[in-house]
Amino acid sequence: MSLTNATPLEVAQAARLGSRKLAVLSTEERNAALTAIHKALAEGKDEVLAANRKDLEAANKAAEGGTLSQSLVKRLDLGKPGKYEDMLQGILDVRDLEDPINKTTARTLLDDNLLLSRITCPIGVLLIIFEARPEVIANISALALKSGNAAILKGGRESSASFAAIASIISRALTTTAVPPDCLQLVQTHDVIKDLLALDTYIDLCIPRGGNKLVSFVKKNTAIPVLGHADGICTTYLRSDYPAALAEKIILDAKTSYPAGCNSLEQLLVDASALTTSLPPIATALLAKGVSLRCDEPSYTALQSTLDAHNAALLQKASETDFSTEFLDLILAIKTIPSDDLETAIAHINAHSSHHTDAILTLDQTIADRFLAAVDSSSVYWNTSTRMADGQRYGFGTEVGISTNKIHSRGPVGLEGLTIYKWVIKGEGQVSGDYGAGGKKWKHERLGVEGEEVARSAEEVEVLRRFRRGELTM
Repeated sequence: MSLTNATPLEVAQAARLGSRKLAVLSTEERNAALTAIHKALAEGKDEVLAANRKDLEAANKAAEGGTLSQSLVKRLDLGKPGKYEDMLQGILDVRDLEDPINKTTARTLLDDNLLLSRITCPIGVLLIIFEARPEVIANISALALKSGNAAILKGGRESSASFAAIASIISRALTTTAVPPDCLQLVQTHDVIKDLLALDTYIDLCIPRGGNKLVSFVKKNTAIPVLGHADGICTTYLRSDYPAALAEKIILDAKTSYPAGCNSLEQLLVDASALTTSLPPIATALLAKGVSLRCDEPSYTALQSTLDAHNAALLQKASETDFSTEFLDLILAIKTIPSDDLETAIAHINAHSSHHTDAILTLDQTIADRFLAAVDSSSVYWNTSTRMADGQRYGFGTEVGISTNKIHSRGPVGLEGLTIYKWVIKGEGQVSGDYGAGGKKWKHERLGVEGEEVARSAEEVEVLRRFRRGELTM
């Protein structure tokens, strides 16, 4: 990794050249680089955490002055129990995954000795722009190297010391490997984001990691394809048939385990028939955890009559904007759905959620299947917490972010989301003019790839070939 103050154009050009060298390295060479990075970051933990403490001190002062949000400060802290170790484990998890490139995903026999294949390959050069979250450098470096992509990383000023420490360690580690150093670059120059976003000739994909303001800015100021999400307005719909104790467990996890996460629960839809049965114990548990409940009129009235005086006094009335807000804090909006009115719940989610992650709690499979099919979000769940939306939990090792776009990758984006494919034909002198009117006919026979069950076995394909040649009758 290069810590660089070069111009954006120089950075992008170097990354492009580096990406082409990286793309042809073997699986073993790329895995060896990840092993070296893991070892170096494990040994350099004290150095990184010392730098992180400097960033935290400055960030807390900025938060006290109102120039930085508390949610960003929480994301910045690498010293939380287990967070650094999770970052390290993510590198090993990615290393141990199957190589995502140079895989044949489809084969078609166009004619005898003329074979068409679809083969996975790297996207090329990634531009990652992010706020806080210094672990992003390690996560994305691992994913980029494993998938054969070069990465240009531009972080926010609030975590510059942490970024510099991590980048320096990774840079030193890569000097002992076959990976070209220009494949990973941390841009330290200030105020260059607009210039980087203009370099669509050299940069293939932009991934913004931050709040709505950052993502919106990126999307409005680049011709580079953008992968990401602006908000994490996640919703859970509680049906009256679902056991209150299980619902409480799921909703508490979704709202309180990490309120600043983009996959935390921001609004709860509740069947009207559950307002005085399931909702009161759930509301009591949420209030005990310090969650501010912003209730629509029916849920406010129902809880006022069922909760004790102390808890009832803590309730707030919701405004309409609460149902389109990413709080990133211990705040939850509650909305009543007419009893068993699935379509109203679905319509509300599709209109108000950010299409990140939405869930339903019900014992009715028919209802659940309808919800899962109709909700237009990148992740949809039945009877589990929205906090499950995470690359590590999905088995991706780690992720570069979560995409709500309708492009080649949706939801948590891991290795597969950082690959594309190319079409390869291997022939023996055939040309397009050999086929068509008065010429040869195409065979267009779909062949299997490794691990795939195909419609026709090799024996069946040979029988069909012989039949077409008139050697067999049926």
